[in-house]
This record gives sequence, C-alpha cells and structure tokens, in this order.
Amino acid sequence: MANKVSRRGFIQGSIAGATVAHALRRARPVAASVPEGPTLKAGLVGCGGRGSGAAFNFLESSKDVKIVALADVFRDRLDRARDSLQKKGGQEISSDRCYVGFDAYQKLIASDVDVVLLATPPHFRPAHFAAAVEARKHVFMEKPVAVDPVGVRSVIATGEKAKSLSLSVVAGTQRRHQANYLETYRRVADGAIGEIVAARAYWNQDQLWFRERDPKWSDMEWMIRDWVNWSWLSGDHIVEQHVHNLDVINWFTGSHPVKAVGMGGRMRRVTGDQYDFFSIDYTFSNGVHELSMCRQINGCANSVSEYIVGTRGSTNCADRIFDAKGNVVWAYEGPRALPYVAEHTDLVAAIRSGQPINEARNVAESTLSAILGRISAYTGRETSWDEVMNSDLRLGPTEYALGPVPAGTVPVPGVGERKATTAG
Repeated sequence: MANKVSRRGFIQGSIAGATVAHALRRARPVAASVPEGPTLKAGLVGCGGRGSGAAFNFLESSKDVKIVALADVFRDRLDRARDSLQKKGGQEISSDRCYVGFDAYQKLIASDVDVVLLATPPHFRPAHFAAAVEARKHVFMEKPVAVDPVGVRSVIATGEKAKSLSLSVVAGTQRRHQANYLETYRRVADGAIGEIVAARAYWNQDQLWFRERDPKWSDMEWMIRDWVNWSWLSGDHIVEQHVHNLDVINWFTGSHPVKAVGMGGRMRRVTGDQYDFFSIDYTFSNGVHELSMCRQINGCANSVSEYIVGTRGSTNCADRIFDAKGNVVWAYEGPRALPYVAEHTDLVAAIRSGQPINEARNVAESTLSAILGRISAYTGRETSWDEVMNSDLRLGPTEYALGPVPAGTVPVPGVGERKATTAG
C-alpha cells in the first residue's frame, strides 16, 4: 500500500486561507459578509465570455463596487462587454477608459482602478499580473495563471511581492471559496477519513467551443479568438480546465505531485494543436498516487469530479463523506452561494478588512501540476516536478502583433517511425 499523508500535514500552507474564506462564507448572506468601505473601482483586462462573467461576478459580490475600465486586444469584444455591462449591470464606462491593443492592460493598470480583473488567455497572465502588482493593485486572476514553467516561476515571484505590499490576490479556482468544499475540507483535515492513501481527479466532457478561421484574420488574430485550442495560449485543456480538479487534490493533501507518467492523444479536434484527452498517473512525495483524466470528445462518458480515499473512509471532496463500506456518514446541507461570486466576495472582504489573502502560490503550483502532466503525455516520459519547475520552457512568441505566428504542431510521444503492418 502507498505511504499515507498525515491529515495534520494538510493544514500547513493551506488551512489559514481556507479558514478565512470559510468564516466569510459560513451561512451568512453575501452582503452581510463584507465590511462596509469606500467604493472599489475595478478594471477588466480581457473582455471575452469569462472576462465579462468575472466583471458581473465582481459586481454581484458586494455593495459599492464598480467596473470603471476595460482593456482587450480586440475592439469588438470590448464593445460587447461594455454594452452588456451598461445594459445589464448599470455600469457607465467612458470611452477614455476603454483601451484596445496588446498594450491596453498597461493603460488600464495605470488608471485609478483599485482592483484589476485578469481574464485574458493564460499565456498573458504572468506579465499582466506582474504589471498589476508593480502598480500596487489588488488582483483577481483567472486560472490557470501560466502555460509554461517560466510563467509559473514569474507568478510565484510576483505573488511574493504582492504579499510584501499587503495586496490581496484571489484566483479563479473557485472551489476554494465554495462553502460545501470548504466544509468538506475542514472535516477531512480533522481526520474524518483517516490518512489519505489515493486520489483521483476527472474533467471529462463534450467538445469545447472553437472558431473557424476567417480569411481576413492574421495568424495571431485567429489564434487569440480560438485560444482554448492552442497550447501556447491555453496550456492545453489539462492546464486550462482540468487545473480545477488538480487544485482540489493539491488543496486537500496540502501538497503537490513530485512526478508524473502520462499519455494522451488527438482524434477529434478540428482546430489548434492540442490533445483531445489525457490520462496521468501522478505520484506524491510519500508514494500516494492520483489518477487524473480529462477529455473533450462528444459521445463519451462524462465526469467532472474529485475523490480521495483514506484509511477510514473516502470523500467526493464536494459534499459527501463515506465510511470504509461506502455508506454516507456525512452530507453537506448548508448554503450554496454561487462560487464565481464567492471568490470576489472574499477578495472584497479581504481588501476592506485590511486582512490580505494571497492565492498566487496555490494556483501557480496547481498550474504547474497540470503542466507536469502535459509534458509527460506529450513526451511519453516520466517527468519530475523539479525538472519542470527548473525548465526554461516558454511557449509562444515574445513579440505581439496581429501578424504571422509559427503554426503549432501536435506532439507525438516516443521515438521511431510509425509503420503499417499486414497480417500474415
């Protein structure tokens, strides 16, 4: 049997942040959980669907918050977000606070916003996060926070700088702000399932969205508009999406994997250079294994879930604890506030209370866990955490303009030529 993770070991490095968030979310309405204070002005960088959603979630998080500035590479996306925020959110955003282009984020950060919401494709997150903290702004940043090890190290360093400046940083790994997950975590940390011996994490779903190329678009414009299908922009879906589930396992174990052996492939995708599916065997430092699977193919068995097995029972991490025979011994019955709003509520509460929270390292390590699995699957090799953390791998161009970008190639693991054979 694998070595065990001490439940007391969970608490180091993670329980403090979880406890603060848990206290804020515990059976109280949103408005009552946030201290009163001056109006907080936020600017949104990245006006696509998730960015616009984050802006509305921020507005729903508490009283006296506003969206006052927008930035995006493309004018049409900014205009749609501006129109929606005006009609549905009552936000009047003046033209001189609408910034377009690859340098738009710099102009927004240089304005008088208090909070910066970062929701561009994750390739750009490290640079945008660094600029926001340099300007001493509080930050909400969508997950993942990088697509490569160079970006992860940058985010960790920026997170430490934010901590030294008493800035609050909240990430879009919203399960850490979700009351049912927080209560389940607390019980597991208190020993409800004994010592952890195994874990699994799944994000298997139908095909995600894609954009066919408009002949008028340059390589760069097409890739950014189709960003979830390009590894240099999204990190592949194991990083962009499955990071949620991997983050839960890291959180509940209080650790991160130290090596991975994985596989994956591409069979159905119609744009981009990514895989359709991954299967990763992660190993933690004490020998505990985590089975990870993610897939984006129509017509297959789907599951978005986490599960942890202990010596005395098990849990789905979300709202159930089971005994060793599989019987439910506890079920969450408390409030279920919308987690996308809860993460912003906790950010506003931290700012107004003068008690900063900082999730940069947690989300960076979960992002690197996903990158670790991706690299193992792409190469077919067993890959270690230290190898990846210290790697100089950087994805994508270093200069940004709406012009040509080298085409991505779909990785093929292993060595040797593929040869056809005939039965004899």
